[in-house]
Parts: sequence; C-alpha cells; structure tokens
Amino acid sequence: MAKSQSASLDRKKLLGDPIMVTTIAVLIVFLTVFILYPLAILLVDSFISDNGFTLDTFKRVMALSNFRRAITNTLKVGFLVGIASALIGLLFAYVEVYVKLRTRFMSGLFKVVSMLPVVSPPFVLSLSMIMLFGKAGIITRFLLHIYDNSVYGFWGIAIVQTLTFFPVCYMMLKGLLKNIDPSLEEAARDMGASRFKVFMTVTLPLILPGLGNAFLVTFIESIADFANPMIIGGSYDTLATTIYLQITGAYDKEGAAAMAVVLLAITLVMFIVQKYYLEAKSTATLSGKASRERMLITDKSVTVPLTVLCSALAIFVILMYICVPFGAMFKTWGYDFHLTLKWFGLVFSRYKGFKAFKDSFILSLISAPITALLSMIISYLVVKRKFRSKGFIEAVSMLAMAVPGTVLGIGYIRGFSGGLFGSGILQGLYGTGTILVIVFIVRSLPTGTRSGISALRQIDKSIEESAYDMGADSFKVFMTVTLPLIKDSFLSGFVTSFVRSITAISAIILLVTPSYLLITVQINEFAEKGSYGIACAFASILIVITYGSVLIMNLVIKYFGTSRKVKLED
Repeated sequence: MAKSQSASLDRKKLLGDPIMVTTIAVLIVFLTVFILYPLAILLVDSFISDNGFTLDTFKRVMALSNFRRAITNTLKVGFLVGIASALIGLLFAYVEVYVKLRTRFMSGLFKVVSMLPVVSPPFVLSLSMIMLFGKAGIITRFLLHIYDNSVYGFWGIAIVQTLTFFPVCYMMLKGLLKNIDPSLEEAARDMGASRFKVFMTVTLPLILPGLGNAFLVTFIESIADFANPMIIGGSYDTLATTIYLQITGAYDKEGAAAMAVVLLAITLVMFIVQKYYLEAKSTATLSGKASRERMLITDKSVTVPLTVLCSALAIFVILMYICVPFGAMFKTWGYDFHLTLKWFGLVFSRYKGFKAFKDSFILSLISAPITALLSMIISYLVVKRKFRSKGFIEAVSMLAMAVPGTVLGIGYIRGFSGGLFGSGILQGLYGTGTILVIVFIVRSLPTGTRSGISALRQIDKSIEESAYDMGADSFKVFMTVTLPLIKDSFLSGFVTSFVRSITAISAIILLVTPSYLLITVQINEFAEKGSYGIACAFASILIVITYGSVLIMNLVIKYFGTSRKVKLED
C-alpha cells in the first residue's frame, strides 16, 4: 500500500514538472528513431516482401556457401578469442592482485596495456602483425629468413583480436579478484591446501560467473569486429566483412539485411545472457569489498614465472603498438629502413590529410558533449526517477552495446535512404555529417550511461531532496546539484565518446560519403592497398590525438574534478 502511494506521488511530481516530461518524451523519440527503427527496418527487409511475410531472403542467403562459411568462421574465431582473452586477462589480473610485484614498473606496464585498446584505433595491431610477421616482416623475413610466411586468415585474426581484447577481460577480472575475502583462501591454506588447489577449489568457483561474463563480452566484441578481419583476414570471411561486401560488392541490400539480422541475433542472445544473467550472478557471488588486506604471494617459484610471462606479453603488445609510428618513418617497409618523414608529408600534401583530420575531429567533437550529457540525463532518470517508461529508456540505450557496427550501418542505410522516412525530413540526414554524429552518439551512449549510473548510485538522495524542498525544479537540480557531483563521470564520458568516435570504423564505413573524409576509413583503405607507410602515418597521428585527449582529461579531472571535500555516501 505504502509503495503504491509512493509511486503515485512520484508520478504526480513528474507530471507537474513539464521540463522532465519533455526530456523523457524527447529521449523516447530519439532512442526509438535512431536505435529501434533501423533494427526494425532490417527485420522488415528480411521477412516482408510484396507478397507479405516470407523467408525467401533468408533461404537465398543461407544457400550462399560464402555466408555459411562466414558463420562458421565467425563462431570459431569468437570462441577462441573469448577463451584466450579471458584466460590471459585472468593471468594478468591474478598477478596484479595476488603477487607482490618487485617494482612499480610492472604495475605501470599493466596500466599502459589496459589503456591501449581504449585509446588506439581498432586495427593498429593488424598493421603491426603484417609488418612484423608478413612476407616482408622484420621478424619473419630479416630475423628468421622466412620468405613465404602469411599472417592472413584464421590465426592472424585470432591473435590480433586476442591481443586487442584481453585487456578488457583483465580490467573486469581485476575488480572481481580484489573483492574476494582473503580469509576464505587463507582458511584453505591453513588446512594444508597448496596454492594451486586453493585457486582451483576456492578462488576459481567464486570468479567463475565473472570469467564467463568476460568470455561473453570478448566473444561479442570479436564476432562484431569489422576492422581487423578486413585488414588481416585475407580470404577468411567473417560475418561482419561478408555483410559489408554483400552491400558494397554485390549491391544486395535485402541479402545484407538478412545477414545482418543473423549476426544481430547471435550478439543479442549473448548480450542478454551476459547482461542479465552472468553479470547479476557475478555481483551476487562477490558482494562488497574484501574485509581486510590480502597477504601477497612472495614465493619466487610462483612470482618469477608469472611476472616474466606477463611482462613478456605486455612488452610484446606495447612493441606492436610502437611498430606503427616506425612504419610511418621507414622509406619502404621490409626493404629500405632509412628514416624519412615523406609519408607524413604525403598524408597532408597528396591524400587530403588536413580534411580527414578536420572532418573526423569536428564530427567527434560535436558528438562527444552531446553523448556525455545524454548519458548523464539517462543515468539520472534511471537512478533517481520513477516512471513507467524508465525500463524502456535503460534497455534501449544499452541495446547499442549488443548491435555490431556493421549491422547498425546497414540499418541506417535501409532506414534513412528509404523505409518509412524515404520521402520525409529524415531522408535528408542520409549522406550528411549529421547522420555520422548520430551514429557516434548511439555507439558511445551505453559506455557513458553505465559510468553515470555507477556515479549517481553513490549520491545520497537527501542532497537533491533539499534542493527540491527549496523550490528548485528538476532542470535546476540536475544542472546545479547532480551534474557538479558527477562531473568526473561527465568528463570521462566526454573524452571516451570523443576517442570512440574518432577511432570508429565499422558503422560509419557504410555511411560516409565523398563529402566527408574520416581518418579510420583512410587507414583502412590504404592498408587494404598495401600502402603501409601512409596507413601508419595516418594511424600514428590518430594515436597522438587520442592519447593527448586522455592525458588532458586526466589533468582536468585532477585539478577541476569533484572536490574531495564532498562526501558521497552509499
């Protein structure tokens, strides 16, 4: 009874606040038009024809041998990358949390490795792999004298994706391991169990849901990845590249839509299991923080092999990233290693580098603050407000995490170059910079929203309620009380959105027109042609931009972030 009265009171407050009602309505329209509608159009294209409901498009697509092969290839790569990334991530997390590291260098090395995939273009390691281990690779050709080595195909994609995605698993599992109460493991040790047995019988069962969660996140990232299979896949087709080639090579929009639905179905199933089962189970298994500090392992028989293995992997990953700027400074990779700046010069003199960086920078800079603000508004509504459509807003804003970029790109092509809006105002968006900004916003929205929800859950209700009691409306409370308290999350969301936008490729490669030149599309184009000097020059400048953005954000948060005097209670 009390709950229903409270809910009724909340609804009355909401209806009496026109700014809040308008905000909710605008959000619902935005999420429906730019997330649900393109996906719905894909389903309509796939199942509906002039004669009504039909499965003919799916039958035609499934009869294509290259599509059936692409499904098998994608699942094989996804499972291998998911397992390998989760295991390597667990190794790194275990070493950092359980092992006494002798120097700060190791901890710093781990932090660098964990940050690299976030701030780097998604295909940097593919370029490095080709330049180090390809037919003209430094390691294969000049050190090992192997002249016919091919890095293209299954193993090339699997290795590159594993090295790209394992830091994500490392960050997820590090938090879980820190939350394990040390007394549980020490009790087993006191009863005579070896460290290995303690790990297998106590630690592993506790983090198993989290390990499964890490596997599924990586699996989804792997099967949705477009850039790496495009550059290093060779003739090894995956679903993402097959969809792209179906629409750009075969000009088969209906077939591409059906393929996109298949890929979307796989990622959605995995996302639902990961989000609503494993993530919740992991939180329930490890609730709260460790009761006391853990006694770190100092036994050299354990510490030495583990730290050496992790250090070797971390240094190898960093060297692969360093390989890219060197690729831009050698005259001819694999043949002439004299240093030169000619590739950087050609980027700006012949290949319209200024336009590419200007277009990418401006579009990303426009999308970043909008994404950060939208994320905070959605987070605020989800955490602090009660209304009927709250679940819809949260679910749809998070849905973009499960939608592969290629699928979203096909949906936008089908939805905004035809579809319901074929002759309306929204058709004018197709082929413009606005549609690219909207895609950037939609792709980055889930990350910012998750960050905002975590930050808002730490703010005591009484802080905002006192402002309401003094007569402030919801807009004023949000702008003057809530937003200043979560400005660290806002700034983080701003920079994360900027970095994700300027390094994006899978969704926008299908939507970009000759009117706009984007850096990632240029890198992909030159890498496909084998012009690695130009591709590396573009990638090197892009890495400098993204790293610079993150460093600036850290400085801003350090000096202008939320004051430490403000106490945020649970």
